[in-house]
Amino acid sequence: MNLDLNDLLRDWPHEPGQIKARKITGSDGREKVQLRIDLGLIQMEVNGRPDGKKPFGCESLLVHHQVRAQEKEQKAEARYILTPEECSEMQQEGIQYYHRYISLFQLNDFSGVIRDTQRNLDMFEFITKHVERDDIVSSFSQFKPYVLMMNTRAKAAIELEREDFSAAERRILSGIEKIRDYFEKNNNPEIAPQSPEIIFLEEWLNEIRAKRPLSKLEVMQKEMETAIAREAYERAAELRDAIKAYRQAE
Repeated sequence: MNLDLNDLLRDWPHEPGQIKARKITGSDGREKVQLRIDLGLIQMEVNGRPDGKKPFGCESLLVHHQVRAQEKEQKAEARYILTPEECSEMQQEGIQYYHRYISLFQLNDFSGVIRDTQRNLDMFEFITKHVERDDIVSSFSQFKPYVLMMNTRAKAAIELEREDFSAAERRILSGIEKIRDYFEKNNNPEIAPQSPEIIFLEEWLNEIRAKRPLSKLEVMQKEMETAIAREAYERAAELRDAIKAYRQAE
């Protein structure tokens, strides 16, 4: 058996600055995701924990701790607290999901991106509730703006695939608001305008608005403005009445 990875990677070169991912069928018959990195590749399961493990019989460490915390709450016991070692293990697990969702985004598997980013957002929320040290909480939550951005990109991308430009705009605006809310709750609202995540989403929103086709209502409004500019007032009146009727019918 040849164990040299060079034979496997020769036709799939690493390119600095590029995220290169692909899906393959494993020897077990299940689909896998592979992410090319500089020293080789990372292979992940498409579903469940990316490395395929089930810690304590659960889908993930997060689920394991969520179950334990819920059991403790039901017994009205003291608050469930994670140890620093357990937080470190959770962080490593979160990195696995990060590797998978950036790969899935590259592969246009936006539903998978939404699932995995939401999973990490749930992890941040759990850490905030069940960790006593602020420095540990901050070490997790600092990545929330990026994860929110990726979650928003995936949701908006699905709407764009459906050619629902208005829905895509709403998704992006909602994502921007969630990131701003994060900075507000962390007493850093002045950072929001410089946030690379917000800047990216705002620029993307402007691109979508510039490229999206006009709606029927917008076409009529534009035509009415043109008619007024040309002093074609009879036509402008017809369009005004048509716009009013269109709005009432919505």
